[in-house]
Amino acid sequence: MKSIPRVVIASVSGSSGKTMLSLSLITGLRHLKGLSVAPYKKGPDYIDSAWMSSASASPCFNLDTFMMQQDRVLNSFVCRFSGDIALIEGNRGLYDGFDSEGTHSTAELAKLISSPVVLVLDCSKMTRTAAAVLLGCMKFDPELNIKAVVLNKVSGSRHETSARTAIESCCGLPVVGSIPRLKDIELAERHLGLVTSFETDYLQCRHNILLTIAKEHLDLDRIIDLANNAAALEDCSTVSRPADFIKAQTVRVGVVKDNSFQFYYPENLQELSSRGAEIVDIDSIKTAALPEIDCLYIGGGFPELHAIKLAKNESFRNSVRDAAEQGMPIYAECGGLMFLGRSIDVDGVDHPMAGVLPVSFRMHKKPQAHGYTIAAVSCENPFYPLGTIIRGHEFHYSELLHKGEDDLVFSLSMDLGRGIIKGRDGIVYKNVLATYQHVHAFAAPQWAEGIVRAASEFRKSKRLL
Repeated sequence: MKSIPRVVIASVSGSSGKTMLSLSLITGLRHLKGLSVAPYKKGPDYIDSAWMSSASASPCFNLDTFMMQQDRVLNSFVCRFSGDIALIEGNRGLYDGFDSEGTHSTAELAKLISSPVVLVLDCSKMTRTAAAVLLGCMKFDPELNIKAVVLNKVSGSRHETSARTAIESCCGLPVVGSIPRLKDIELAERHLGLVTSFETDYLQCRHNILLTIAKEHLDLDRIIDLANNAAALEDCSTVSRPADFIKAQTVRVGVVKDNSFQFYYPENLQELSSRGAEIVDIDSIKTAALPEIDCLYIGGGFPELHAIKLAKNESFRNSVRDAAEQGMPIYAECGGLMFLGRSIDVDGVDHPMAGVLPVSFRMHKKPQAHGYTIAAVSCENPFYPLGTIIRGHEFHYSELLHKGEDDLVFSLSMDLGRGIIKGRDGIVYKNVLATYQHVHAFAAPQWAEGIVRAASEFRKSKRLL
C-alpha cells in the first residue's frame, strides 16, 4: 500500500474559484510550508494544467475517466506521484459529468482515488443558503468524502461570520478558508479559458497576492491534515503498458512548442521519450527552418493570435511544407491542423500558413465544436492501425473553408464529436495526419507507438538514399 497525502478541489459550478484556490494552495504549501506539490487536473484541459505546473514547478498530469480507463487513471495517479502532497483540481460542478448520471464527474474521480474533497463555494449574495447548497452536495452522494469548504467572494466579516456559522452548525464541516472579493486576482479570460503561462508573466506578477491569500485567508494546517488522513492506495511499480510495447531505437521527434502551439499533455511527451524518442523543441516564430528530425508533432494552441508572426516566418513555413513533401511523418492537432493549411482568416484578413494541406480556415467568435470525442480509424494512415478506437476531445473556434471534401482523404470517422467536416476528421496527405481531435497517450497507446514507428521508418529511408 502507498500513502499519498491528497485533496481534490471542487465546486458546485464552473467559474467558482477552483483555479484561484488551487494556485493559492500550491503557492502557500510550497513557500509557507516548504512542501513539494504534485498537481493533477481532472478533465480535458491544458491551460489550468499549465498554470498549476508553473506554480508547483512540477508537471501537472491529467486524470480523466472518459478518455482513459479507470484502472489507467488510478495507476497513473499512484505511479506518477512524486512529492509531499497531491492536489487535484476538478472541473465544472462537483457532480457534472458526461451525462445526467454524472458519469466521469469530479465526484466520481474523487471516489476512484479515495480522496477527501474540499469544496470552494462562491457565496456571493448568500449566507445561510450556502449551508443548504453544501448540505445538498453532501447528501446527494453519501459515499463522497466531502471534508471541508472554502468560502469565496466574501464581502466582509459579517458576511463571513454568518455563512461560516450556518455551514459549521448545519453541515458539521469545517470552513478552512474565506477568500474576500479581490478584483485584481481574477484570472484574465480568453476565448479558450484562461490566458496561458507561455504568453504572460501573469502568475509571477500575482505571486504575492496568491501567497497572501494562502497566508491570510486559508487554514493550510487543517488542509494538510485532511490530505494526510487520506486512505492508503494500492502501490504499483510502473504504469501498465500494452503487451506489445517495444522500445525502439532512438529517433528525433520535433515538437513545436511556443506561444502559438502549447497544448501538450506531459504524459504524451514522456511516452514518446520512454519509447526511444529524443524530443526536440522547436519555436515556429523564431526558428528559420526545421532541425534534423525524423518526425514532427504540432499540438494545439492559438495560431490565430500569432498569425502575423507565423506568416512572416516564411522560411519556417516552407521548411515544414518541404518536409511533408519529402515524406516526413507529421502529426498535427487542432492548431497544428490549422497551421498546415493554406491560410487562417482572422477578422477578415487572410494569413498564409504552411500550405501542406489544400484547405483554409476562418476564425469565429463562438466555439464551432466543444467536448469529448470518439473516433474510429477508417482509412490507412501513417500512425494508427485500421479499426483503432480513439477517445479524445475537441475545442476550437475555427471552421474549415474548403468545401470540396471529396478530394480530401479522412482517416477518422466520428462516433462522437464534430471533427473537421460531416463527422469526419484526420486529413491524410502522404505521411501527414492532421486532426481537430486532441488525444492523451494513456487513452490511445497506439498514438505514441505510431509516432515512434513512423519516425523509425522515415529515419531508415533517409539512410537508404
